[in-house]
This record gives sequence, structure tokens and C-alpha cells, in this order.
Amino acid sequence: MRIRTAVFPVAGLGTRFLPATKTVPKEMLPIVDRPLIQYAVDEAVEAGCDTLVFVTNRYKHSVADYFDKAYELEQKLEKAGKHEQLELIRNVLPPHVRAVFVTQAEALGLGHAVLCAKPVVGDAPFAVLLPDDLIWSRGPGALRQMADHAEASGSSVIAVQDVARDQTGSYGIVDAPAFSGRAGRIDAIVEKPEPADAPSTLAVVGRYILNPRIFDLLESTQSGAGGEIQLTDAIARLLPEQEVDAFRFHGTRFDCGTHLGLIEATVRYALDHKILSAPAAQMMQDALDEMGVIET
Repeated sequence: MRIRTAVFPVAGLGTRFLPATKTVPKEMLPIVDRPLIQYAVDEAVEAGCDTLVFVTNRYKHSVADYFDKAYELEQKLEKAGKHEQLELIRNVLPPHVRAVFVTQAEALGLGHAVLCAKPVVGDAPFAVLLPDDLIWSRGPGALRQMADHAEASGSSVIAVQDVARDQTGSYGIVDAPAFSGRAGRIDAIVEKPEPADAPSTLAVVGRYILNPRIFDLLESTQSGAGGEIQLTDAIARLLPEQEVDAFRFHGTRFDCGTHLGLIEATVRYALDHKILSAPAAQMMQDALDEMGVIET
């Protein structure tokens, strides 16, 4: 189950962040000095992936442009002797990693987006990362933790975190009666159940390691919640055939698909930045003082 390929569904329109996302894809919104997509890519590369599949729409060019070479900019930086900045733009992808771009012609849901990657992924286990879910960790990244578990167990692995029961309607929820510590076998998975119907409060978040059998199941999965082809529904059909584990990773998840999540992630990464940490903390404290907030 060691993964070499990661799929990034980035075809969404990002309407929640309009007007910013009229011209800038939400995956390109910055957290300090790097776009969201870069953090997800770095996490996949750390986990051992060397083929990155971006499932995009025909309007999004900036994601592909970001990972392409910028010859004119590189020449200008080299001529100006700005070697540090030059290395930054040259190293958005390591030399051994390739990026493949696949178009999702219609916005038919996450399951359909993953299915679009099938010709590139082939018959091998693969990861799915949702860049909206930014996961901060001082140690190994969330996907690296999951990949180690998948290799040891031979099972597909889905990242989960605990949520309040009144929030289950916003997530896929797993039923994992044997869940203990960090992992447990999934018996059932339900997309966005009402709190009274939720089998647990373990919510699926945007990291998956999946057996390629999921593609066959996606091809025959009918539209579900929201009229879309749901990845959760295909995973539910995979459960009787193969073992799928829920995995609670070490780290903090930021839902950067929301305004507050994006702000929270920016604050955390600024405070963790080796150069910006102290001035950022002082700036935040000054702003709180000006607003009359009393430090506790």
C-alpha cells in the first residue's frame, strides 16, 4: 500500500471567497508567503509521492502556471543576482516529481473528480488531498503518518478528526466501533448525517489513501447528497470488500474553505515562521491592545 501518486481535486469555483476568487483560484490563496496548494503538495512529496495529479477545470490556468517554469522571471532574478528568490520559484516541485493536469469537464462532485484521475493513477494505491484542509504539524505530515499506517496494515486509510455532534451534518461520519488511540477499522460511513442519525462524531477530513478498486465503484456510483457523485458513497461500497481504517493524525487542521479557517491558518503559520514569528506576535498583541482586548 505504499503510495507514489497523489490526486488533488482543484476544480471548484471557490464562490465562498468571491470576489477574490473571480481571477485567483482558492487553492492559490496565500498562507503567509505560499499558496494553499503548495502546502498540500509538500505534504504529498514528504509522504513519498512523485506523481501529482491535479484535477482542474478548463478555466483554471494559474495552478498549472504556478508549477510550470517561469523562464522570463528566472532570467530576471538571475541577472539581478537574487539567487534566494530564484531558488524559491525553481523548487516549488523537486526535480524527481512530475505534475499531471487532468480536466474535469463538469462539476459533478468529489467522487467524479477522483474518477477523472483514473487514467493517470492506474492500478495502484493512491492518495487524495483536499488543499482546503491545511494540516499543520511539527512532526511528520498527516499524509506521511497515514502512509506509514497503510503500509503496515495493508488497508485503505481515511483521515478523521473529532467534531461536535451538532456539526456532523457538515461531514462524512464513520462508524468505527473498534477505534482506539489513533486508528480503527471502519464498519460504515455516512455522508452528512443529521446529529441524531450520526453513528459517531469521527468526521472525515481531506486526506485519503485508497485502493484502486475505488475507481470501479465510482464508475457505478449514482448521484448522492447535493446531486453529486460522492466519494463517501463509493467508500461505503468498498467496505464489504476490503479493509478501510479511520486514522486520527497528529496535527491541527484548518478549514481554509472558510474565511475564519483561512485567517486562523495564516495566524498560526505566521507565529511559527522562523523570521516573522516575533514581529507577527507583537503586531497581533498591538492590534488587540488597540481594540481594548485585555490579555489573560
